[in-house]
Amino acid sequence: MALGYSQGAGAYQQVRTQGGIETADPHGLITMLMDGALERMRFARGCIATGNVAGKGEAISKALEIVGGLQSALNPEVKTPLVNQLDALYDYMSRRLLEANVHSDPEALDEVSRLLGQIRQSWVAIPVEARQVAGAGA
Repeated sequence: MALGYSQGAGAYQQVRTQGGIETADPHGLITMLMDGALERMRFARGCIATGNVAGKGEAISKALEIVGGLQSALNPEVKTPLVNQLDALYDYMSRRLLEANVHSDPEALDEVSRLLGQIRQSWVAIPVEARQVAGAGA
């Protein structure tokens, strides 16, 4: 899943909430992308609360770019329903982020944050041994 992450890496370089992107393994990079998107959504929610329309738009645009990068990182050659399910979920999250931007909807941001947070929890729970096996097969 983490092979096509270069687009998302470019998105994250704009966000850059923590160091180490240059030396991160694919698993760590995806984790950093998720963290960056979650941070941008938190910021956007604050912008909605304070009426900062420009900040909201910029933060949601960055979150959208990162979610798109996560979606493009999916490897369609891996034959499992999970790839298609994640693809559909990332598509849904992107649509909800667009709605959040157009309607200044903090509930939509909260929904996407919860969904991405659940994916992140599962992602970081992958045992190190499984990460290395997946990387070797790539």
